[in-house]
Amino acid sequence: MPPKSFILKRLIIDIGNTFSKIAVFSESELIFLEKTERLTKSYLEKIIELNEDINSTVISAVKDYPEEINDFLKSKFYTLIIDSETKLPFTNGYKTPGTLGKDRIALAAGGLKRFKGENILIIDAGTTITFDFVNSEKIYLGGAISPGVKMRFKALNNFTGKLPLIDETNDVDLIGFDTKTSIQSGVMNGVLKEIDGIIDEYKLRFKNLKVLITGGDHIYFVKKLKNSIFAAPNLVLEGLNKILIFNEGN
Repeated sequence: MPPKSFILKRLIIDIGNTFSKIAVFSESELIFLEKTERLTKSYLEKIIELNEDINSTVISAVKDYPEEINDFLKSKFYTLIIDSETKLPFTNGYKTPGTLGKDRIALAAGGLKRFKGENILIIDAGTTITFDFVNSEKIYLGGAISPGVKMRFKALNNFTGKLPLIDETNDVDLIGFDTKTSIQSGVMNGVLKEIDGIIDEYKLRFKNLKVLITGGDHIYFVKKLKNSIFAAPNLVLEGLNKILIFNEGN
């Protein structure tokens, strides 16, 4: 085993709308993960102190954050900030590459890390449900964006006069016996059938398809979908780590 100082560690920062995920990878192994609602320079200083021998970092952000964070990280080690010009470990075949979300870019890279030389469908079940497809030749072709579970419940409440706002549940029958359970059945079973149906359509078009699912609601779907899928709760972070490794070598 090589001395500790020779083990490459990478700091992965994923800044979302609600909170930020901070991870440390030792090569391809996730060894540290934490969430915070307020990302600051002092917070990152503590994370770096706890995780010695970090060699590089990558930042993916969907909202603005303090510029001093970039200055601080750049002063310490190689820093990659994900944007539309970032070099990727796959060919981006999206017709409007500049509009492709950073999370979807990371998911595609994460899928390639899991399955090399395969057709890959990545499903992110979060605020929205996204479908992203990378073919066996490492070309990202695109996918789909659909309302997430919570968004569907809110839409029924917002766009009707009397339907209440209902929470999701893990125990849903096909037949709702009152308004609450009818909404739960319609939303939860509807999403299940939608995802299974889309997977089936991809399988018809692409052979030997591998399907990955991630996102805040992925646990529910892993248990309920009829199709065989692989759960990957930290796929965005894995993808950002792969993108960082790829750029270190270019």
